[in-house]
Amino acid sequence: MRDEYLEKALEVIPNKNVLINLVSQRTRQLRRKNDSAVESLEHLELEDVALREIIEGKLTYELFEEEGQDDLNPFVPTLGS
Repeated sequence: MRDEYLEKALEVIPNKNVLINLVSQRTRQLRRKNDSAVESLEHLELEDVALREIIEGKLTYELFEEEGQDDLNPFVPTLGS
């Protein structure tokens, strides 16, 4: 993971735990189907792709606060336009 991407993403999502979980979930999504919302001229690790999506405002998340929610997965990453 590139430090400069991590620092910029922390400006967008200041909670480090939420950021790490969001990047992990998005990385799993990208492994299954590489449908990146950002373009790059260089080869990036999937974690860096997820961080760039956050930095560019193309990846957000929703918190779920319903009864019976999965405590291990309290939010779902969503791609914006």
